[in-house]
Amino acid sequence: MSFGLNNILKKILPTGLFYRSLIIVAAPTIILQIIITVVFFDSIWIKSNKGLTRSLVGEIKTLSDIYASQNEQQIQYLTDQFKYNFDFVINIKNEELPEINKERKYSPIDRSLRRELKSVFGSTNYWFDTTSYEDVVEIKVKSADKLIEIVFPKEKIAPSSVRIFILWITVPSLLLISIAIIFLKNQTRPIVNLAKAAERFGKGDFVKDIRPSGASEIRKAAYEFDRMAKRIDRHLKQRSEMLSGISHDLRTPLTRLKLQLAMMSQKDISSKMSKDIDEMEMMLNSYLQFAKSQVVEDSVATNINKLLIEISKEKNNKKLHLDLANEIVLVGRKNALKRCFNNLIENGLNYAENVYVKVSKSTNRLNVFIEDDGPGIPINQYKNVFKPFYRLDQSRNQNKSGVGLGMSIAEDIIRSHGGNIELGESQYKGLLIKISLPF
Repeated sequence: MSFGLNNILKKILPTGLFYRSLIIVAAPTIILQIIITVVFFDSIWIKSNKGLTRSLVGEIKTLSDIYASQNEQQIQYLTDQFKYNFDFVINIKNEELPEINKERKYSPIDRSLRRELKSVFGSTNYWFDTTSYEDVVEIKVKSADKLIEIVFPKEKIAPSSVRIFILWITVPSLLLISIAIIFLKNQTRPIVNLAKAAERFGKGDFVKDIRPSGASEIRKAAYEFDRMAKRIDRHLKQRSEMLSGISHDLRTPLTRLKLQLAMMSQKDISSKMSKDIDEMEMMLNSYLQFAKSQVVEDSVATNINKLLIEISKEKNNKKLHLDLANEIVLVGRKNALKRCFNNLIENGLNYAENVYVKVSKSTNRLNVFIEDDGPGIPINQYKNVFKPFYRLDQSRNQNKSGVGLGMSIAEDIIRSHGGNIELGESQYKGLLIKISLPF
């Protein structure tokens, strides 16, 4: 039971910290004002209205009794006194009560008038109207064979303190909630900024020094996040520099080996060893490419269509077909994205006759589909191909060489941009690579 109620509240209540905090501050204030208002109307305003109405009906009953006595001197005297002292307008008419009922069902004033008039004059000997005039009330009472019409100010049965009370209830509540909104905005802004910085850092962007602000706990969290980001950046730079340095230093002995092999008289041995050295050089180039993918790069607005066209021109391969119907600008690391698309397209060109690249977009995501008509990859190997240094030669061409870093680099770049990369079977019976990126 409580679990179901909890799920309903989660769907109804806002998810943001600011709005949740605002509800915590504003809800008690609003509930308190509602309770005070209900108590006021029930205990003070309604009872006061009831007392005033009962007193007024008593005065009207006195007038009715005097008119029924047919004493002209008393009638004239009492009429003059009521007009002078109570601000009544009294008219005696020889007509019937109106048949149209102008009582409002949900008005406290009308309910009180009806209740008191009915208890004194019965259900058919009175008529009243509180809506035709803004400031006065009209009552008609049947007395003997005459109709007494009485017009008096509405304030005689409606306490004037209601508007002032509502004003004093509403204005302070709005003022307190406005102050709460200002303070909550100032308190939640540092948390929002810290969340944005963490999101950017998670996508691989370089996060500059964060200026801690807000409460002491939030300042400490921002300070520690800044220290953590700097340590991670320093670690990535050291790892990339070390990998790049090792790969670069190994080129010198490999170059010397190639020169020595070139001067050997035994060409068979020299040829075999040269192939091994070439493969080692290719591996070093792959390591360097992997190291470059870890280098910190600022995010810029990148036109994906222009980027793919640039890759196509560099390759100058007729087997590559582009379908770029949608113009999309993505904020990301341009060189890293270019390296990612270049690796995936190059894999397709190596193992297939044709490669098809299509760009589309949904509500807030960019979709890039890279398909080929090659041998494809078994479904049970989809996850393995993204592992570093994993080679799947049994499903691809055995004559193609590589160290198994291309797909790993591509996945790392896509994930760092907050996107997804998936494999599947293309409509050309080859491999389908679906890339989804937020923009």
